[in-house]
Amino acid sequence: MPVLVLPAERSQGHARGGSAWREAARTITQKAHQVTDRCGQEAVAMWQPKNSVRDPHVARHLRRAAYIQPWRFRVEMVKGGGTVEQPPPGEGVTLWKGKMKPPAWHTRLPLPLHRDARALQTAEVVHAHARGARLTAARLGRAQHQINGQLRQLLRQREATDHRLSEVRKSLLINQQSTKLRRYRPKSEKVPDKADSMLTWEEEELKAMKRKMETDMEKSETLLKALASCRDSLVYCFKERLQAVDLMNQPLDKVLEQAGRHSWVDLSWVPSARTQGQKTPPPDPVGTYTPECAGALYEAKRLLMESKDTLVDMAKNEAHVREQQLLISDRVCATLVQKMRETTELKERMNMTLGLMRGTINRCTKFNQEMYISRGLIKGPLSKSHLETREKLDRPLVRVYQRHVGTQLPEAMRLAQGTDKLQRHIENMEKNLNELLAARQRLTRSLNCKKIGHDVDYNVVRLRLRQRHPHVCYEEAQRLVNDWDPRTPPRRESGTAPQ
Repeated sequence: MPVLVLPAERSQGHARGGSAWREAARTITQKAHQVTDRCGQEAVAMWQPKNSVRDPHVARHLRRAAYIQPWRFRVEMVKGGGTVEQPPPGEGVTLWKGKMKPPAWHTRLPLPLHRDARALQTAEVVHAHARGARLTAARLGRAQHQINGQLRQLLRQREATDHRLSEVRKSLLINQQSTKLRRYRPKSEKVPDKADSMLTWEEEELKAMKRKMETDMEKSETLLKALASCRDSLVYCFKERLQAVDLMNQPLDKVLEQAGRHSWVDLSWVPSARTQGQKTPPPDPVGTYTPECAGALYEAKRLLMESKDTLVDMAKNEAHVREQQLLISDRVCATLVQKMRETTELKERMNMTLGLMRGTINRCTKFNQEMYISRGLIKGPLSKSHLETREKLDRPLVRVYQRHVGTQLPEAMRLAQGTDKLQRHIENMEKNLNELLAARQRLTRSLNCKKIGHDVDYNVVRLRLRQRHPHVCYEEAQRLVNDWDPRTPPRRESGTAPQ
């Protein structure tokens, strides 16, 4: 049916509806427009960036420009003096033609897949926590492994140091035995010599070595207790972190390999060739890397560094003490051997002197006996040469000559003078003979003392070489000292000599 259109004049000048009716229609229309605009704005505002511009002090017509301003490209200066436009950093799609980069938009209302998305987010949070706990457990396990290795090295070094300490104590015992054995030399051989000073010097050096070794043992014992305590803490934290990774079967070493070199918390492991790895997260009381784990790993790192330095010092001291101990023992033995050589040389000279004195004493004794025979002091002839008859002063020739006055012969006077001279010579010979016999006795006694001193020094050297053998421990050497009687020193074996 066609619609009748009234002329404009008639429709404008002669309205048929009332004004109230028209105001109601206009009001309804305005409300509809307002609701449409509001719903459109809310529909548009449902998707917006996270950090949107909502400044109430900015005018409404300027909000769009202020809202879009952070999206525009930035002008940056280059080294050559020119400029270049770069998009702002962050997520979003770059509009190169419009020179803008809006950020990623997020919805303000839950989507239809909100439950599934939240479930995925929860699973991601749980998996991230499990991965962090597994990585922390891997770090704790690696630190525990390194602490165990350091404990084994420290125990082996303690065994070496304890063995060296027992060797030093055995050397002190040998020094005491040597000093005690040399006291049994004769009095004439107890004159202080270089061997005594070397034994005193050896005792002082060995005591200094003993103090150094005991200090190393005390320090290593303290460090051993600290390492054991740190290992227990690492084991506790390791087991506590593993409680959240029951459903993950990936090996811990593989986790460390994927994490990179920073996952070892800069312990003693050699860094890999990767340029960047996962950094150590800050400690979080409710996170995967708790302050207890951080403290245990920091303590492990500190103890590892300290134990490394301690092991180096202990090994260096042990090697130095071993070399110095052997050097000192060799020097003392060399001094004793040199003293034995000097004693042997003196013994040879004394033997030569004693041989010469023996001939002199025989000749003096024989001459003295002849003098006694010539004077008739010995009753009875000793040989056929003594059987001779001599003329007396009253023989016939002398009696005939003495019949005249003044014819006295000087024979009696000369015989008396010769007898006196011979008597004085015999007394002098007896005196010299007594002196020769006394000198021979002293020389023989000194020779015997030199022989005893030589044997004592030989026994000392033999005792030192025998007891410093590595197969002789400190307990065995002490047992030998308790059973050893210095009055019966060990006999010298035939065909052997100290080196």
